[in-house]
Amino acid sequence: MTDTGKHPPQIAELIARLGRLPGLGPKSATRLALYFLGRDIEEVRDLARSLMAVKEEIKFCSLCHNYTQEDPCPLCASSGRDRGKICVVETPADLLAIESSGLYDGLYHVLGGVLAPLSGIGPEDLNIRDLVDRLDQAFRVGEPIREVVLATGSSPEAESTCVYLLEHLKDKGAEVTRLARGLPLGVDLEYVDGGTLKQALTHRRRL
Repeated sequence: MTDTGKHPPQIAELIARLGRLPGLGPKSATRLALYFLGRDIEEVRDLARSLMAVKEEIKFCSLCHNYTQEDPCPLCASSGRDRGKICVVETPADLLAIESSGLYDGLYHVLGGVLAPLSGIGPEDLNIRDLVDRLDQAFRVGEPIREVVLATGSSPEAESTCVYLLEHLKDKGAEVTRLARGLPLGVDLEYVDGGTLKQALTHRRRL
């Protein structure tokens, strides 16, 4: 472990805060802190302004729960999307991975995670109720959802989440499909290569 006691308090605090970021251990946090220390002050201020702008101006879309500056988000508001399909993903990063594939032209719904009872994450902690309400609302306005694509990962928690979703969606009139099983077990969608994701989307199966 890096000894932050040999650094001035300001640097030690920065190292400690950077060390809380995902994927950054003490050594990486120290290298990053010293990197910032060696940069021009305006560059560091620009970074700080960008961080503040993200926290102050970015919010969740009230429809799909993706990150957005406008509500509804551009994807939900687009007239070019197939509004009869909803692709359900765990996180905004998964949404971006699928959107980047160029193979899907429908709408999205971000759950905000997966069911994980051992970690205290239940249905009420995810955007599941909103998903069911979206299908009901679409039916009421005469634009029913034809297909719901469950595009979650392949971890045990994700599989349990799919079973739960299927139970709550089976009487909503939409065909429920799942990504094909070409996905590596236990891997999040954002880390899946484009070719594998393409196969999983193209050959998704009905549940």
